[in-house]
Amino acid sequence: MSFMAIDIGNTRLKWAQYASPQPGAALLSHGAVFLETIDEMAEKEWKTLVPPRSMLGCVVAGEAVRRRVEEQLELWDLTPRWVVSSPHEAGVTNGYDHPARLGADRWVAMIGARGHVLARGPARPVLVVMIGTAVTVDALDTQGKFLGGLILPGHGIMLRALESGTAGLRVPTGEVMRFPANTSDALTSGGTYAITGAIERMHRHLAEHCGEPPVMLVTGGAGWKVAPHLDLPHELIESLIFDGLLHIQSHRLAL
Repeated sequence: MSFMAIDIGNTRLKWAQYASPQPGAALLSHGAVFLETIDEMAEKEWKTLVPPRSMLGCVVAGEAVRRRVEEQLELWDLTPRWVVSSPHEAGVTNGYDHPARLGADRWVAMIGARGHVLARGPARPVLVVMIGTAVTVDALDTQGKFLGGLILPGHGIMLRALESGTAGLRVPTGEVMRFPANTSDALTSGGTYAITGAIERMHRHLAEHCGEPPVMLVTGGAGWKVAPHLDLPHELIESLIFDGLLHIQSHRLAL
């Protein structure tokens, strides 16, 4: 009954194999590869795995990358299934103007976040922050409705934009400082404070809307870089998208 969860982001493919398709299932194995090397997975990372019985994934990298991954999945006798954002799934309601246009990774992460909140106690609003190539900050109310969210560039995109639009800014990565006194620190601090400022603004909006402070869950490949500089209570959960995929698969099997 093992289950394969796959998250294909803009830079890397992350995967995790679980003992069963349900929240809290034992993690059997996991890994991550850059998109440039996904054509080797059947002969390398996945070659020695026990064949999973089912899989579910989310893709933001585009159809061409998805097809390449499906070719690697031919190693096993299973049907590839991919999440498409919908008006409602696993107890979460999609309030986007056009629900299907919401990024699948954002949708899955919110479902995972809702599951974490309900597993700990009474329902509460939750702010879901994903920090990777891009940064998203998404708001779920107490009833599990997605109210809306922010999209902004990650650190790398910010720095490349500055390098291409100005002269003399190709400098080493600096440190986050309260009062940066050199260009490297100014760039790193500026990017970090832009991201944390957006997060804190959305946190305030959601608290005002719901009448109570939200739970804040942070995920994404660069979450560990930004999380220490947040002045609000938060929790870093690297597996949030995988948790969402487990909730979706379990919910679908129960229908």
